[in-house]
Amino acid sequence: MNKESLSITNALINQGLISKEEIQEVLSENSNNSESSLTSLLVEHEKIKEQDLLQFWASELDCPIQNRIQDEDIVPELVQDISIQFLKKNLLFPLKAENETLTVALFDPLQLESIDQLRVLTQKKGIKTVLCPSSEILSAINRAYGEVTEGAENIIQDLDQEEDSFISELEEGVSEDLLDETSDAPIIKLVNHILSQAVRYEASDIHIEPYQNNLTIRYRLDGVLYNIFSFPKKLHAAVISRLKILANLNIAEKRIPQDGRIQVKIGNRNVDLRVSSLPTAFGERMVLRLLEKDQRVLNLQEIGLNDNYLKKLKRLITISHGIILVTGPTGSGKTTTLYSALNEINTPDKNILTVEDPIEYQMEGIGQMQVNSKIGLTFANGLRSMVRQDPDVILVGEIRDLETAEIAIQAALTGHLVFSTLHTNDAAGAITRLINMGIEPFLVSSSIQGIMAQRLVRTLCPKCKQSYSADPMLIQEFGLDPTEVLEQLYKDSGNRDQNGNIPANAQYETFTLYSPQGCDYCMQTGYKGRTGIFEFLTVTEGIQSMILKTSESNQIRNSSIQEGMITLRQDGVDKILKGITTVDEVLRVTQV
Repeated sequence: MNKESLSITNALINQGLISKEEIQEVLSENSNNSESSLTSLLVEHEKIKEQDLLQFWASELDCPIQNRIQDEDIVPELVQDISIQFLKKNLLFPLKAENETLTVALFDPLQLESIDQLRVLTQKKGIKTVLCPSSEILSAINRAYGEVTEGAENIIQDLDQEEDSFISELEEGVSEDLLDETSDAPIIKLVNHILSQAVRYEASDIHIEPYQNNLTIRYRLDGVLYNIFSFPKKLHAAVISRLKILANLNIAEKRIPQDGRIQVKIGNRNVDLRVSSLPTAFGERMVLRLLEKDQRVLNLQEIGLNDNYLKKLKRLITISHGIILVTGPTGSGKTTTLYSALNEINTPDKNILTVEDPIEYQMEGIGQMQVNSKIGLTFANGLRSMVRQDPDVILVGEIRDLETAEIAIQAALTGHLVFSTLHTNDAAGAITRLINMGIEPFLVSSSIQGIMAQRLVRTLCPKCKQSYSADPMLIQEFGLDPTEVLEQLYKDSGNRDQNGNIPANAQYETFTLYSPQGCDYCMQTGYKGRTGIFEFLTVTEGIQSMILKTSESNQIRNSSIQEGMITLRQDGVDKILKGITTVDEVLRVTQV
């Protein structure tokens, strides 16, 4: 141990942060590790907390601590000429340059040689340091390099004119982290750029579409497709082949559809890509669905339910038996809602099992089964076996056929709480669908506890949305029923007359709505993120009687509205009036 390390260890011991025995233990276990400093080893072996070490350095060196590096603190131009591997290895990150001084966030202030190398690389005379947690430095590095990744146009300029040179490049594997990829092969760079940019923009899908003269790359952002890149048609075969290699697909077979999967790490995010190829007139078309493995499951308060619906759903998911259905088209957030409900009731005293296609979220404490039709593991077969596993709660990814519906209903009637989804336009339509499948009306009425229909609307960007004054005529031009808007404006019972009705003299007043504008934060779309709009049909005694009399969805729907159900459109209007979304968005996802 050198003099410098000795003085540091003595100071740590004197302050009671670590014992002499612990230091000796770490040194003996890592006698051959010359690359890591003593303090880094102490943190790595959990002998000292990272925050305690930062406080120690701060007091010893009179150096400030910056616990967070915000997006606005990141200046991509400062790192564009510095190797990402150099910054990650030394846990350094340049924050800002003022005149001839560079401010650097670092974890270990003893990395004097690395700090000096950084000064030379950036051609600055002075270095000012701030202490920062290692995880925050790594996150900032990944975010910065996501922005300065070599542009697609520059990569294309490096491509050889002859496509034959592509094939040898394609066979290379994928590195552990795409941002660390050091391959000089332009096609590999181009595919990595397409993938990393999609993750950075939080796209849900990547569409690779060949046409007669060009190759178009589109991302689905918040449910809407946007053209992102347009490449020369000659790149199509190489891009598709590279993705096929990553997904373990047959690159020689171009006549039939193929499905595969790619698992990649981009920065500090683990992403699972479901790959689907399809032959078309101008070549193979490919769609990649991005699923983040580490994505947090939303809680029920975050999905957009109003207070009334939230109370209803929380009450229903705590009952011991019955079916709760979520309906809506593909991509309307049904799975997210069901997982939020499961997350709410996921306790050690409950046995929760799911059968899904595919498993979209990994959840602790829940048994999850993947459907595999190739070996005969269907929803019905999986559900039949699952009932024998003594479950309290069962989630069936989708009720697609009579057999699955019958087993789900029998499970509900024999003391299990069952969650599932159906593809119907509204809540009442789910009842009609089940009866049309062949389920007896008395079984439907006695097993179903509640049906929630939902859609996803884009939420306005908080940084650039702009207010404007709307009048009743404008609302009518957008296709909204003025009475629905009045209902929302007067929904508070305190604003109604003694009988609970809207006052007869109720007049429209000019009220404030918001429109999308577009800025860098929202990629010039005017929207950032999505939220749900809902209608919640609770199967009351009155609805049960209606189901036994008729399966006509409009009659059931009207009865539910009379009992107080708020429709999808009305919930959408409420979110328009609150400035969460726009009239255009609600009209896009709801029926006129």
